[in-house]
Amino acid sequence: MENVKINGNEILFQRAGELVRITPCGNNAIRFQGFPDCSIIDENYTLMPQNVDCEIIQEERSITMVQGKTKVVLKNNGKVTFYHNDNKILEEQPELTFHNGYRNYLNRHSGIWSCRVTFEANENEHFYGLGHSMNNPFDLKGGVYDIINTNANCVIPYVYSSLGYGFIWNNPSIGTVELANNRTRWKTDSAKFIDYVVIGGTPKEVTQTLADLTGHSPEMPDWATGFWQCRLRYETQEKLLEVARRYKKENIPLSVIIADYFHWTEQGDYKFDPKYWPDVKAMTDELHNMGTKLVVSMWPTINENSENYQAMKNANMLIRTTRGSDRVFNFYGWQAEIDVTNSETREFVWSKLKQNYLDKGVDALWFDEAEPEIHPEQFDNILLKKGRGDVVGLLYPYYYVKMAYDGFKSMGRDDIITLTRCAYLGSQKYGALVWSGDIESTFESLKCQVHAGMNMAMCGMPWWNTDVGGFYGGDTTSEYFRELIVRWFQFGVFSPVLRIHGNRERHGEKSNLKEPSGDPNELWSFGDENFEILKDLVTLRENLRPYIKENMLTASEKGYPIIRPMFFEYPDDEICYSLDQQYMFGDDIIFAPIVNQGQKVKKFYIPNGKWTLTMNGKECEKGWHEVNVSKKDFVALVRENSTVIEAFNL
Repeated sequence: MENVKINGNEILFQRAGELVRITPCGNNAIRFQGFPDCSIIDENYTLMPQNVDCEIIQEERSITMVQGKTKVVLKNNGKVTFYHNDNKILEEQPELTFHNGYRNYLNRHSGIWSCRVTFEANENEHFYGLGHSMNNPFDLKGGVYDIINTNANCVIPYVYSSLGYGFIWNNPSIGTVELANNRTRWKTDSAKFIDYVVIGGTPKEVTQTLADLTGHSPEMPDWATGFWQCRLRYETQEKLLEVARRYKKENIPLSVIIADYFHWTEQGDYKFDPKYWPDVKAMTDELHNMGTKLVVSMWPTINENSENYQAMKNANMLIRTTRGSDRVFNFYGWQAEIDVTNSETREFVWSKLKQNYLDKGVDALWFDEAEPEIHPEQFDNILLKKGRGDVVGLLYPYYYVKMAYDGFKSMGRDDIITLTRCAYLGSQKYGALVWSGDIESTFESLKCQVHAGMNMAMCGMPWWNTDVGGFYGGDTTSEYFRELIVRWFQFGVFSPVLRIHGNRERHGEKSNLKEPSGDPNELWSFGDENFEILKDLVTLRENLRPYIKENMLTASEKGYPIIRPMFFEYPDDEICYSLDQQYMFGDDIIFAPIVNQGQKVKKFYIPNGKWTLTMNGKECEKGWHEVNVSKKDFVALVRENSTVIEAFNL
């Protein structure tokens, strides 16, 4: 085959307008790169290629690389085809006749290209991943998806295919992916090259390799596995403490309480307003004596009224713009935002966070607006230290949580967890607890969150949660919401982290503060009947904590998420690829959330084995089942002979 060079473990193929490099990069993983400038750019972004061997076979009209059970064949016309266990899993689709037109590049400006790669569609193929969204289906096949982060839409450019492979689009630029019935196409609007990785194997095999290539999550702190209380918002130190004291009095275990935004003096100051929070150290000491940790919200927004603004602006620590003002977000006035891709920014901001929060006993941080949120959503208008926003913008949440991880490590802390509204490939290794953003308080939203949790889990993000009850539109006095909060809380119990939050519609006292809170959002805020139900669910969560800790250790070691689509454990059962309203919760629990208003019957499927239905102790075997449910009932099943059955007091 002409125009091919073999340099150790890499294949180089050159033709008019393109240089291709193919390398092995992990267990059953092969990386493809296409450079339209015809020179190699050694940029991994967040990918961590592994040093693995391969076999290269050169023939007259093709060249083949084999790594483990995965191989790629490159033809002399430029076409690539991937196989696993000798089964074809991914094949490029030509855009021109006579089997020509593989990969397309359009120059945007110096060194930046619009790039796309197109693959043949496969009948009966299913796709999962792409992070979480407000409205994505469980099976992503047949859809077109924007690769851009916005509030409640966190795109992780990775999918797992039911044909038995994972696909990493190793490109932090803005783009689209078409998982259509006539083709699969990945496109970036502004990049320097095409870069993707194909990983062959079962869901477990691929997930473990994905963790090796992007990073393993730390071991989750034990305190994070309990119940987290939050609302929009506790306006003062005393109001927050009153809530924590009430939980203590009610004998309800409270692991975490959160001080949300506008506890500060000004956006960008990174400190409590002493008028309303007069003694932070005394507050954290009292919370710790009650067995409760304090998490504090931090935003990347800043304006000229902040004591840090001028110094940060002069040192180019803020996001700049290519046109117009550098104010990219309007919230109580137009705000600039910090550039966390700049290491100097991270060091400066961390010094303030440490001084004003952590040194006073605050235990962890909540990084809001982590996309970053900009309006209008024109990433080509923002300039980061790492490059223009449309080229590298997806990296922002990665460096945001890296700031906290590196900072805590410098303090000698290992119990690192940062609640964050967005993520990127590799964020998990910095202790990112991703939450799904500002979602609506409806049953339709709850249903979508079940999809979101499973798809995020398939992206190598084992730490994930939602605002239990949804963030906006919840009327705590309505029967609709009171049913919804129970169903959502049940889902929260069987999530990596159980955290209640929301901006509830105001019916109570007025506030003179600049940013008042919504109505109360504690367990006793939704009526006496609900209070008893929710207390029992917190008790169940407490009983499940040893089991959750065990499975979180597996997540750290192997990359396996605790929320697992049914096909993760049963990849040979075709039915499991369509089960969008039930999942494995760790090794030994099947959970089937109830997501419809007024639902009285729940249908669920058992792939194999014997399972105990926890609501009545009934034994169930392979096949479809139905069970009647009341408001307080949830549908969970425990594998035969599993000790976790004891958590349900059967």
